[in-house]
Amino acid sequence: MLLSVLLFAVGLVLLIKGGDWFVDGATGIARRFNLPDIVVGATVVSIGTTLPEVMVSATGAMLGQGAMAYGNAIGSIICNTALIAAISVAVNPGPVNTKSMKMPVIFFFCSAAIYCVAAYIMGEFTRPMGLIMLVIFFVYLVITVRQGMKNPDSVETEEAEESDGKPKTLAQDLFWLIVGAALIAVGADLLVEHGTNIAIGLGVPETVIALTFVALGTSLPELVTTITSLKKGHASLGIGNVIGANVFNLVLVSGVSVTLAPFKVPVGNLLFGHNASLVMDIPLMVAVMLLLTVPALATKKLHRWQGILLLCIYAAFCICQFAL
Repeated sequence: MLLSVLLFAVGLVLLIKGGDWFVDGATGIARRFNLPDIVVGATVVSIGTTLPEVMVSATGAMLGQGAMAYGNAIGSIICNTALIAAISVAVNPGPVNTKSMKMPVIFFFCSAAIYCVAAYIMGEFTRPMGLIMLVIFFVYLVITVRQGMKNPDSVETEEAEESDGKPKTLAQDLFWLIVGAALIAVGADLLVEHGTNIAIGLGVPETVIALTFVALGTSLPELVTTITSLKKGHASLGIGNVIGANVFNLVLVSGVSVTLAPFKVPVGNLLFGHNASLVMDIPLMVAVMLLLTVPALATKKLHRWQGILLLCIYAAFCICQFAL
């Protein structure tokens, strides 16, 4: 147990430093290609910070632990939205680039609809569905980058360049991006592995671990990146990262794990005599994304009340998971 606690702390340090370098590299690339921060956050940063979810879910599926892949994807989306994005919105609400935000949001809800068909109607996640999800992932990347090139965010770019001082070369930006992503992946892996060992040692049920502890552990890169973005004055990079990571949790994380090893919808806890994931977890996943994105798109800004309400919802979700 002592070794697990020590390695858990090492993983946290690697995550923090990796997040710092990753944001530096990503914002440098954004300035160089005149891309909006929110687009870079929804693509490059999201891929890097979603790597832990990909590794955990794919490994779980291949080992026959469909509940791990399933619960991790749903739990990570809830955590990303109701905890990580909520912190950013509660601390620094403000205007958003709705043109850049619309596409990731549309892709998320279209992917969520496919996910719901598999969960509620088919009752299983098949290999063809996994391949469809991966195709959606590549289409999303292409469209988002093209959209960003057509709608450069010059104001954010100029402000970022002035605040960060001497500009770096493209090679330096790519170096820090890759090193940061590597540290994030290693740090998250240490956190999940040894954090799960600690949780099991304390007697926490496996289904609760998948939806809360593992989901929070694999979402820590998004949390670190969002907090680092706030400190460096790139709030929309953090929000874009969260929305992009949510899309990737559905189409990349689930797509890879289902393609490698299809599985039926796992049944964990019961709520009102029904599978709790179908009654509470998936509906909550969709609801928190609606709460984050719809008011922002309607009013062209994020509000502090959204962040506070989302944080309250996440607290209630965690309490329910441990109470069931």
